[in-house]
Amino acid sequence: MSSQNRVLKEGFLEKRSNGLLQLWKKKRCLLTDDGLRLYDWKRSGSDSSAKAKELRFERMATVDCVEYKRGLVYFTVVMAGGQEIDFRCQQEGTPWNAEIALGLVRFKNLLAVQSGRTRHLAHLGSTGEEEAPDL
Repeated sequence: MSSQNRVLKEGFLEKRSNGLLQLWKKKRCLLTDDGLRLYDWKRSGSDSSAKAKELRFERMATVDCVEYKRGLVYFTVVMAGGQEIDFRCQQEGTPWNAEIALGLVRFKNLLAVQSGRTRHLAHLGSTGEEEAPDL
């Protein structure tokens, strides 16, 4: 939704693979106004052609199951369709789970405000109370 796509946090996360062994794979991550982008950690940070997996806020339901063990934070991103994606990160500074949850809340609040404004303008137009100015 955001046109500026501002970077809120940058760094590394480990994502649990979906395979039989469920190995932890290190990912270079960018948290933006739109969601979380996951890159192969071996690629250069300046490589704009690197393929990213995008977890967009519009498809995210919640950040869940936060657990602290041996200096690591374990958490799950739950997508709107019910898919769960497990992550872990170092327990230093503001952990990723808190930043992602905050970004998700900001996104949902912005959506709610935009939706409310649209409904309000539609209501005003249908009742004839106040005409929107011609631009």
